[in-house]
Amino acid sequence: MSINAQVSLSVNIGVQPLWGPVGYDHAEYYYMPDIEAYYYVPKHRFVYLEGDRWVTRTALPPRYKDYDLYKIHKVVINEPQPYLRHHEYREKYVSYKGRHEQEVIRNSHESRYWENKEHPEHAKWKEEHRHRGRERGHSDDHQDRHDNDRNDDHQDNDHHR
Repeated sequence: MSINAQVSLSVNIGVQPLWGPVGYDHAEYYYMPDIEAYYYVPKHRFVYLEGDRWVTRTALPPRYKDYDLYKIHKVVINEPQPYLRHHEYREKYVSYKGRHEQEVIRNSHESRYWENKEHPEHAKWKEEHRHRGRERGHSDDHQDRHDNDRNDDHQDNDHHR
């Protein structure tokens, strides 16, 4: 008996942070072994332990101020709520602690990452797409609406272990 599973993931390169690792068309969470915390890419939220509870916040607490997100290693995890299985991920990726050789989106010269509005080459990407849209008879209205959707703010949340 064989079971076929079909998984569908949308491309979310444009919403990944500039400090995210290159090479992933889709990233749900980043696990950062150096700080044993997670980043939820779709909502732009950090998930970390505060006491015995996992909390979700827009920024890391001051205890992580000496860590550079552009330098610490990130592991992409495309599973829901990986922090609920933290002990598994901590054991599996402990060897990545202290590794700083990972290329980040900000430094990538691949045009697919330029969609990110914060990328240094975003203006070039936008101009290329504006030109393509004119060739096809489209306007930039759809992209502008898409950009505005990314700017919505969400409440912070607490999670039980």
